[in-house]
Amino acid sequence: MQEPIKKLFSSFSAPLVEEIEKNAVIQEFKAGDIIIRTGQYIKSTVLVISGTIKIYREDEDGGEFFMYYLQPGQACAISMICATKHETSQIMAKVVEDAELIMVPLALMDKWMMQHRSWYEFVIETYRSRFEEVLDVVDNIAFKAMDERLIFYLKRHQKVANSNKLNLSHQEIATELNTSREVISRLLKKLEQSGLLLLQRNQIELLKI
Repeated sequence: MQEPIKKLFSSFSAPLVEEIEKNAVIQEFKAGDIIIRTGQYIKSTVLVISGTIKIYREDEDGGEFFMYYLQPGQACAISMICATKHETSQIMAKVVEDAELIMVPLALMDKWMMQHRSWYEFVIETYRSRFEEVLDVVDNIAFKAMDERLIFYLKRHQKVANSNKLNLSHQEIATELNTSREVISRLLKKLEQSGLLLLQRNQIELLKI
């Protein structure tokens, strides 16, 4: 376990890496697996070794509000907060690409915050970066029109996928932006006509976005 930890979490001190290896476990998950559900008590802090995790909110009717992705070397700030406060989860976490996760027992969160400066700094930086990302999402919802929100959404996926070709259906985008498929299809067609992207079956190629 030490090798991926040292590679992906290079800021962790040697004693902290030893503690993680001694107390944590690595679990594998398949695309589509739900690893955190709304209302669930969180028993472990999740560190991502490989794969992609989607963090989102779900309403009573099953509608989704996309928040952010987790990638290798990252952790979920919201689940950390719920874990330390012994509260139920307010978010959903779904595996988008097959993933390996380090599951750190809840009981060690507070202990490591006091004993390991590198863990303390990692947690604070995780809170900060995720807070800024959620603020970006809120700003887009509150202050921007749907076409601007769509471009913002596509740029985020481009960054996560590290590719200009995104395997996204119009319905998937509509669900995550909480709008209709017809609206998304119309806006995507408009962007294609402007030469900003190219539409293919369940794939969008970004050209000038």
